[in-house]
Amino acid sequence: MSSNSLPATVPPFSREYRGSGLLLHVTSLPSPYGIGDLGSSAFSWVDRLHYAGQRWWQALPLGPTGYGNSPYQSMSSFAGNAMLISPGGLVLDGLLKATDCQGDFPPDVVGYDAVIPFKNRLLEIALTNFKAGERKDLEPAYDEFCVRQKGWLED
Repeated sequence: MSSNSLPATVPPFSREYRGSGLLLHVTSLPSPYGIGDLGSSAFSWVDRLHYAGQRWWQALPLGPTGYGNSPYQSMSSFAGNAMLISPGGLVLDGLLKATDCQGDFPPDVVGYDAVIPFKNRLLEIALTNFKAGERKDLEPAYDEFCVRQKGWLED
């Protein structure tokens, strides 16, 4: 151990620290797109937690789900779950039109059999628009991401 490091027995918080929070998976947030995502509902949720005096949001794993759509059955330890990409954000980014995102989903349940093809279709449209030259200003960040993450990205 170097002289600059703390002993492993030092707790991450002082003994006087008290905090509280909630456990809620992102997919449980309200959304017009059939499943909660990392869009405006997530930002609103964080604001509500803050105003309520909460300090922690335990969100469960955010990777791509496997069998049974369980967040604990992730197919990658690096990738994020594409179902959590906000269609509203893609509309704001100019990669989708609001009319692309119209769906008819119940507000109180996630029907993965309907949501997955709906969201995959939206992501395909956004990718097609991106490849066609929409938002060329995003290309450098995309290219940089691909270079930095090449070790796992193709897998």
